[in-house]
Amino acid sequence: MTQNILKVENLNLSYQDQEILKNINLDLALGERVSILGESGSGKSSLLRCIAGFEAIDEGKIFLEDKMVSSDTFTLPTEKRRVGMVVQEKALFPHLSVKKNILFGIEKESNKNEIVSELAELFKIENLLDKLPGQISGGEQQRVALARSLAPSPTLLMLDEPFSALDDELKQELYIELDKIFQKQQLSILLVTHDHEEAKTLTSKSLKLSQGSLITIT
Repeated sequence: MTQNILKVENLNLSYQDQEILKNINLDLALGERVSILGESGSGKSSLLRCIAGFEAIDEGKIFLEDKMVSSDTFTLPTEKRRVGMVVQEKALFPHLSVKKNILFGIEKESNKNEIVSELAELFKIENLLDKLPGQISGGEQQRVALARSLAPSPTLLMLDEPFSALDDELKQELYIELDKIFQKQQLSILLVTHDHEEAKTLTSKSLKLSQGSLITIT
């Protein structure tokens, strides 16, 4: 039986009486990669924020690995959910080296240095570990952000328009590398994007979020 990593049931979310998400239902199995397409303001990022625990929901339930993490009366703190998230802005700590950025959140792990070494090799950033984010390129910063998100061994990795600021050539290079990494790690991926080609390359199933509702398109 396929293990469900994520299950969203009848999720509703409103801001100041405006419906953002309407009756959202979503399942994601172990190793499955799903993209959510939609225009700006359609609620894509809000859905990821709900799953990550940054937003409380009005109605419905969210389960991670069969454990309820959100309902209309309960929100499990983000740090207690095994979820990684990478956003467009990269959100690296500018005053910390690349290595310390990746270490952030796993400082108490006994094998933390081994984790950093493995991820640095995986994302080809071994020569950047002592540099500050401001000293490396945008593409390199995004590799670091991805490495940091995988350091705590999340069961689900969510990507919110992570490549939109990169040029096309760099995107294509990253797509090829990430496809191999995702397969190797058997990661469950939820990708938010407006780029159909990106969705087709990195995921096997696409959904569209339109006016707060999810529609299956492939």
